[in-house]
This record gives sequence, C-alpha cells and structure tokens, in this order.
Amino acid sequence: MSVPPAPEKQEEVQAVEARISGSRILVDDVRVQDELRTRGYGEKEGDDYVLKPYEALYLMQAKRLTVKGKEMTFDSLFEFLLKHDRNIMTRFLVYRDLKSRGYVAKEGFGFGDDFRVYERGEYEKKPAKYVVFGVSEGANVSAKDFAGAVEEIEKMGKDAVVAVIERRGEVIYYKASRMRFAQNKHDTSIPGK
Repeated sequence: MSVPPAPEKQEEVQAVEARISGSRILVDDVRVQDELRTRGYGEKEGDDYVLKPYEALYLMQAKRLTVKGKEMTFDSLFEFLLKHDRNIMTRFLVYRDLKSRGYVAKEGFGFGDDFRVYERGEYEKKPAKYVVFGVSEGANVSAKDFAGAVEEIEKMGKDAVVAVIERRGEVIYYKASRMRFAQNKHDTSIPGK
C-alpha cells in the first residue's frame, strides 16, 4: 500500500528522540515530553512517556522523530508497527488529516479506529467536542454496529463523525446522528402507493 504524501503544512515540533521498548515508543527527555504534551502528543503511562503509534508515524513523516540506536525510516517504522496493529494505516491517515487541519486528536473511547477531537485552541481547556472514527472504503460495517457506536457517542454528549478513507488515502468526513422514525399506528398504507 502506498502512503499519500504528507500535507504541505506540518506542525512544528522540535526534534524528538525516542526509543522502542517492546511495541511502545518512549520519549525520555522531560523537556521534550512537556512540549509534546502541550501540543497534544503522547501521554504519561506510569513512569514512561509514550507516543501512540500513529503519532510516531506522523512525527517520522514530518522528519521530527528519530529512534535511538536504529536507522528507521517511515516505511521501516510502519512495518514494525503493522506487526502490532493491523489497522495502523487507517489510524495514521485519519490522525494525519486531522492534524493537518489544526485539530488535536487523542485516543478515542474504543469504537474501533476512533479519536477524541478537540476544537482548535481548546485542548486541555474544554472536553473534546467530536469522536471521529475511521472506516476504510469498502470495509464491511454492520448497520447495527454503526448505529450503536453513534448512539453511544451521542450519549457522551459528543458529535459523531465518520472518517471514510478512500482507496487513494484521502479522508472524507461525514457527521453521523441517530434518526428515529415515528410509527403512526393508524396509517398502514405504503408511502408512494
């Protein structure tokens, strides 16, 4: 699968040196951790500061990430991460597109390849407004699962947005919401007949 080129405008982050421990990508420098946190990258897990795989790919593509002791390119990092997450490409493409539009996207609530997305300038100030979940074009998603995810997202007070990844790697967004049709007990006719 070929990766579409990075968007022209990349968010500037100082160079990040990370190390790989198992399947995790760790950042040790406390000053770099602080900058990453304020820009919405990574999170503290115990004593470690961990970048999500899609964040690492984004920073690698932007030429802002190096891996200690390894000569890694975007492709080699992608191949490594693919062994641990078969949906890494979907997550990366949606994440990259959201970042290129100026949003902060954080790990979602477990609806598949989903992200909590904050309005521009509201990260760490207000809760996420959207939950964006990615679906690759041609993927089989049952209507029941789709409707269930939208219903759960709306119960949290968030707007549900579906990010459809086309075969060329472009991302198209659709706002999703529940719609209930009222049933009229007295009307048994079929509309249009």
